Amino acid sequence: MLTDTHSHLNFKAYDVDRGEVIKRAQKEGIVCIDVGTKYETSKRAVELAESSEGIFAAIGMHPIHIKTDLLKLKMDEEEGAFRPLGEEFDKEKYKKLARSKKVVAIGEIGLDYYYKPKTTARLEKFKELQKKVFVEQLELAEELSLPVIVHCRMAFADLYEILKARKLRGVIHCFTGTIEEAQQYMDLGFYIGINGIIDKLDLKDVIIKTPLDRILVETDCPYLTPLAEGKDKRNEPIFVKHVVQKIANLKGISFDEVALATTKNAKKLFSI
Repeated sequence: MLTDTHSHLNFKAYDVDRGEVIKRAQKEGIVCIDVGTKYETSKRAVELAESSEGIFAAIGMHPIHIKTDLLKLKMDEEEGAFRPLGEEFDKEKYKKLARSKKVVAIGEIGLDYYYKPKTTARLEKFKELQKKVFVEQLELAEELSLPVIVHCRMAFADLYEILKARKLRGVIHCFTGTIEEAQQYMDLGFYIGINGIIDKLDLKDVIIKTPLDRILVETDCPYLTPLAEGKDKRNEPIFVKHVVQKIANLKGISFDEVALATTKNAKKLFSI
């Protein structure tokens, strides 16, 4: 059994063949955490989890979906080529979604400073808004006693300062930092999420030095397709096997050892 701890099967990329994609995962015995990025996709993640065996949901608002007039952007092709419309974080709406027994985490939440305003004053307001909404969602996780799935892009210092002030369980999704940064997160009790980004960035040192009992595997599908499946192919949960194999190769251990350990870690964190 494998556990894809970060999928976006609720996204429009699967509207044509979502059922087939899910069946392929089920046939391989792959359990998925389907992750929302705003209210709409969080709601779809819950509906998908409730109607499908082996799928659980995470609900939350990704920082790029925070409503702001400080920045206008259109995501590049690799990010889905969509224009975020923005929404106000409504805690009560997300709490209602969390009533489902299939909701196992608050996420995808965090900080993202990759796209940012050009002036210093606007940048500071932009960062403060993201931190405010992030904290509100951490408070929701605390209130519901749920772990968090955290997104961090070019925001390590601010994110770490916020997390170290609280006692939370969770995973740093799509980790792209150094082993020193990974260790700081692990010291707070967080897991390190590894996906197909390892085919693009040199994370060899991180993977080798991170204990197996602190690693989770994920796809972030439909993004970050492992190179073994082809550069232009849409990612899906069954491709998490390539992530497991690469971790096994780098650590010099068997595929089964990584699969068993990461599944155990997922079960422990998400209570599934």
